[in-house]
Amino acid sequence: MKIKTLARLLAGALAAVSLSTAIAEPKPAELKVGITTFLSGPASVFGVPAKAAAELYIEQINAAGGINGVKIVPTFIDEGVGADKLLSEYRRVVQEGDTKVMLASISSGNCNIIAPVAEDLKVLNIMWDCGTEKVLEDKRYRYVTRTQANATTEMVATVLYLLKTKPDIKSIAVMNQDYAWGRDSWELFRNTLLTLKPDVKIVAELFPKFGATDYSTEISRLQALRPEVILSTSWGGDLDTFVRQASQRGLMKSSLMVLPLAESSLERLGTALPDGVIVGSRGDHYFLHPEHKNNAKLNNFVKKFKDKTGAYPIYSVYHMVQGLDGLVAGYQKAIKANKGQWPSTEQVADAMHGLEFSGLTNMVKIREDGQGLEDQLLGLTKKTPAYAFPTLEKMSVYPADLITTPVGQKSPEWVKTIKPELMNNSRIKNFN
Repeated sequence: MKIKTLARLLAGALAAVSLSTAIAEPKPAELKVGITTFLSGPASVFGVPAKAAAELYIEQINAAGGINGVKIVPTFIDEGVGADKLLSEYRRVVQEGDTKVMLASISSGNCNIIAPVAEDLKVLNIMWDCGTEKVLEDKRYRYVTRTQANATTEMVATVLYLLKTKPDIKSIAVMNQDYAWGRDSWELFRNTLLTLKPDVKIVAELFPKFGATDYSTEISRLQALRPEVILSTSWGGDLDTFVRQASQRGLMKSSLMVLPLAESSLERLGTALPDGVIVGSRGDHYFLHPEHKNNAKLNNFVKKFKDKTGAYPIYSVYHMVQGLDGLVAGYQKAIKANKGQWPSTEQVADAMHGLEFSGLTNMVKIREDGQGLEDQLLGLTKKTPAYAFPTLEKMSVYPADLITTPVGQKSPEWVKTIKPELMNNSRIKNFN
């Protein structure tokens, strides 16, 4: 009896020591953070500004004392090298570099590959930009969260804005990149549109390869079909190339273009984009956000970013800042819960779920399934004398909770349950 009692006491003591070791981690001299972004290839027009934003914002965070006195030290990994090499570099940075936090990735395909690896490595992974809804709907993670919306939120908002702008739409075609994002975003858009407007005819579904440089075949077919609306959820250099070639061929004169990711291309495309194109910002990210005209944090960052790069911030920039703000807020929450002591990776990972924080625009909430809730802004392009490129007018902001799949449900099916009443919800903000 005494031996059993002693054994129980010893077991309890060992468990207590193990627990205290896990909770009372020594405060590090620095926090190493790995960041994946496109630094080469056509998507670098999107990834390089994000890197510049990370450098600028981390410098600001460190100048203000870092995270509880610990400075952030970033390591950047190029997503443009391909999935296999990216994954190899990801593992190397985590395992050999003693990196506790990763911000990954831009590409939806890369997020699908990296998420289970991050969980196996027990490294905190913040998906800072990818849009695939499947990554968090198909599996529940502890160490993986997302600090922005997914494709469902973005596509539902785009459909609502399209039907507000062109309620009598009768035909549509899609021209998307042939990979996870292009296929998944179209499925969500199509299911939502046909639920709210079942008589719309889909006249073409075109999926050129990722990184294509010639869209003449697709443009010729679209000109022959003459759909009322052309959707493209392409982004980066692919979108820029398509729009320039479509503009030169006059395609935009015969069809309304819907470009949910084109906020990032406005400044680069300039006059190639005509007035009246529907443009989304993958969130409520816009340097001329109608609700944040007097937001000092936003305005100061826009100025510093433009001084540093010569360009206005695009949504990849906002998502990078949002990822870093989420990281800081997650650590602060975990430190507070840990009575001021430096937290373990597990404590921070747990703190990220249920976290609420503010990026450069509206508040973001990360749900229990790791999915971020982020409002969506869309508008119509309009040329003005104030800028050398189109800006947005007639903007609408859609609350995230209205247009995001509930926890535990699958997006392609959930969007089929959306009711027409959603189009007139009083919480949708319209700016005319």
